[in-house]
Amino acid sequence: MASVINSKQTNHWIILILLALAQFMVVLDISIVNVALPSIQRAFSLSNTNLQWIITAYTLAFGGFLLLGGRNADYFGRRLTFLAGITVFSLASLGTGLSQSGTMIIVFRAIQGLAAAYMSPAALSIVLVTYREGQERNVALSVWGAVASGGAAVGVLLGGIITQYLSWRWNFFINVPVGIFIIITSLRILDKHKTEADQKSLDLPGAISATGGLMALVYVLTEGPTVGWGSPRILIILALSIILLTFFIINERRARIPIMPLHIFRIRNVSGADGLMLFMAAGLFSVFFFTTLYLQNILHYSPVKTGLDFLILPIVIALVATNVPRLIKLVGHKPILVVAPLLVSGGLFWTSHIPVHGSYWGNVAPGLVLMGMGMGALFVSITIAATSGVPHHEAGLASGLLNTAQQIGGAIGLAVLTGVLTSTTAHYLQTHAHAGSAQVITAATVHGFQNGYLVASSFGVFASLLAIFVIRIQKAKSDPSHPQTEIEALSM
Repeated sequence: MASVINSKQTNHWIILILLALAQFMVVLDISIVNVALPSIQRAFSLSNTNLQWIITAYTLAFGGFLLLGGRNADYFGRRLTFLAGITVFSLASLGTGLSQSGTMIIVFRAIQGLAAAYMSPAALSIVLVTYREGQERNVALSVWGAVASGGAAVGVLLGGIITQYLSWRWNFFINVPVGIFIIITSLRILDKHKTEADQKSLDLPGAISATGGLMALVYVLTEGPTVGWGSPRILIILALSIILLTFFIINERRARIPIMPLHIFRIRNVSGADGLMLFMAAGLFSVFFFTTLYLQNILHYSPVKTGLDFLILPIVIALVATNVPRLIKLVGHKPILVVAPLLVSGGLFWTSHIPVHGSYWGNVAPGLVLMGMGMGALFVSITIAATSGVPHHEAGLASGLLNTAQQIGGAIGLAVLTGVLTSTTAHYLQTHAHAGSAQVITAATVHGFQNGYLVASSFGVFASLLAIFVIRIQKAKSDPSHPQTEIEALSM
């Protein structure tokens, strides 16, 4: 009997390793491509405007369909959704690696993001039902969180090694054998799950209209500075974005089971935390994008050296994040949410002074350290804020909205800041003689980076103001029998 129990426990930890590996792939593919961007740019002669879509296509599709993916797992089975997600993710990774143009990469990256939006919440839901509530589940979630946060750190270093010694294509090919291993093992050890839901109703119109509207908006923000804001193409796509996002809001108010129940935003902590995360992600996504291009294209660092130089960021984040819970016990999460965004803004402001002939330790590292301190304090505190004051039966929804805000905010922010980079660079070239010379082009690009970082630094100020005026210190409600009453009380 004891051997049967031990075998079951061992199997549970194998399941955790398997699912954590899948989540590691999802997080890895957000960061691993950053260091490879200059190589991809040279391979297909992409502009900075088109290059950012390699990041944006993934994050927009991921964020736009994340809540739908979670609902799909509940309605049609966790294992089936997980297997479908990892299969499509692996095939899209293969397609990305085999791409023969920038457009092909962007399309396959969007498919990757869509697959990740189904794979990630399904994997987490399997973890939640596999482990008993209490110490066992806490340990499992700690492992899950460590893998998720470690994926970004490993991604920049692994991406540099693979790009330099193999090819940028292997950043995507590597997912294929790992995906095959996960699929085969999952079929053997994961239990089948049949939905407990009586009615299987997915808010597909809501997911498609939200993602389509956001993609159209990002396109306008990206291409507007180059094409011209009065261009018929820009105006038509902007109108399409407004129509789709308006339809999304109307649909969410009328849908029987909406993908994003709007009533939850009446809880001040939810709306405040999501807005705060939106602003912070909008500024932080530019760090990897701009800094990678600066280190490799301006300072001529190798991909491996670039990856190593980024490691200071996750190290500082880890050191701060492990100590923040003690500080929260003393002062609460609100003061930290006021100060942490300002630290990030300070780091971005420092980096906005990067020169053409700069150095890593003098011009980049101090900014990354400040940003790491702010991010380490922010991520723990904002999770607490996003779920405090929320009825327990809606805590999962609140967490999902926070992740969605992070991905969508990053995509929109990167589009805005890339537009700043493009327009600033073009204006610099127009106002300087000998604009075709290599030195002037380099100076113009660095000037674009400077302005991009400077605008990004302002986002943290807005986030801090949200924390001051919107976030409240509020204990969670545990009684699910009167959710509407709780929401009304919390929104007063």
